[in-house]
Amino acid sequence: MLKLLSSNSRPAIDIVNIVAGLGLFLSPWYLAYTGEAYAAWNAWIIGAVVALIAIGALLAFREYEEWANLVLGLWSIIAPWALGFAAVTAAVWSHVLAGIVVAVLAASNVWFIHNRPLSTA
Repeated sequence: MLKLLSSNSRPAIDIVNIVAGLGLFLSPWYLAYTGEAYAAWNAWIIGAVVALIAIGALLAFREYEEWANLVLGLWSIIAPWALGFAAVTAAVWSHVLAGIVVAVLAASNVWFIHNRPLSTA
């Protein structure tokens, strides 16, 4: 598991974040909650921003991208209750699952940036 989340696997992590972001972005349509304005708009905005940040990280990695995705992932987790759509089960699950994936991957990337060994010899 640690090998998967190592700093050498940043492109793979970014691809997973792109998939999670696109999944969240598309979820109002395929889980049929487009009629729930707060849930749908939050999914579209957060999903698109997560995917765009991950695409940017593939092109040129910057630490702030990981911090931004960490914040977006945490927001996605709490959004159903903060925005009042916790009764919409499909929206809650899509937000929470995507948020967990994005937040865990971003936090692990930040951790590996600051805790990598000085030498691998």
